[in-house]
Amino acid sequence: VQIDWDELSFAFTPTRSMYVATCTADGEWEGSVQPYGDLSISPAAGCLNYGQGVFEGMKAYRSTKGRVVIFRPDQNAARCAQGAARMSMPSFPEDMFVEAVKEVVAANADYVPPTDKGSLYLRPLMLGTGPILGLAPAPSFTFLIYCSPVAAYFKGGQLTPIDLKIEEEFHRAAPGGTGGTKCIGNYSPVLVTQLAAKSDGFADVLYLDAKENKYLEEVSSCNIFVVKGKTIATPPAGGTILPGITRKSVIEIAQSRGYEGTAVVTVPVGSLTFRGEKTSFCGGEPGPVTDELYGALTDLQLEKSEDELGWVVEVPGTA
Repeated sequence: VQIDWDELSFAFTPTRSMYVATCTADGEWEGSVQPYGDLSISPAAGCLNYGQGVFEGMKAYRSTKGRVVIFRPDQNAARCAQGAARMSMPSFPEDMFVEAVKEVVAANADYVPPTDKGSLYLRPLMLGTGPILGLAPAPSFTFLIYCSPVAAYFKGGQLTPIDLKIEEEFHRAAPGGTGGTKCIGNYSPVLVTQLAAKSDGFADVLYLDAKENKYLEEVSSCNIFVVKGKTIATPPAGGTILPGITRKSVIEIAQSRGYEGTAVVTVPVGSLTFRGEKTSFCGGEPGPVTDELYGALTDLQLEKSEDELGWVVEVPGTA
């Protein structure tokens, strides 16, 4: 694979293979690794007409031990199953999910960047692909996993503080909706505000709650967390907040290190702008809590520290 790892960004790079499985509403999943390529589905597919679909996001790393590893894939499998149930789709069994992830990574192992150069981003995706005219679940479904080598999501690197704009007019999710589900319809509605914010120089948008329009909820692409001394607070997951795997992991790490409350910090927020007034934090540099928890998490993921929790899973056949 001819890739300049130093020029890697968070942009799509096709790889060699993907995993594809199919299932009818009352049948069993059958799938295998196939060459990467386009899908052929009916114009009447449930995902195209009614947005019936969920997806996951996860990564494979080349660790300091020379192994290719994935991080807590069982948690992604569980969240995918919960989302599928919310969208009236059959769940993809956890053991098949984890095995499919391993197969895709193994088939594209040479696309996993060197240690500290990035990761292989994995996108599990479940869609209602069978044709349906009336509003109802699709008669058949497709589960697939494709992947792409990537660098940090935000420009400047993972620990470069980002500038956020607080949005008052639009909301990401509402109580009783699907904000707590990683369904495909949750994300394109935020683009109008995100693109406007980026054109003004912001990295992303921070949304307020839909009921009171005054409480912090979530960023378009990640969670938000507030640090004060040894207390770390974040909006509770469930309902309107997506229960992130990284979020859950660092909550547990933070609690084990004596922090009160719950939080995950993986990208520092350098400033918040509300009604044109900008408030900066930590002088535009990552704060000590960010450094500590980000380091603890990534050290686990890259096997720089001992994994006593069993979160890191080696992918066979990638040595």
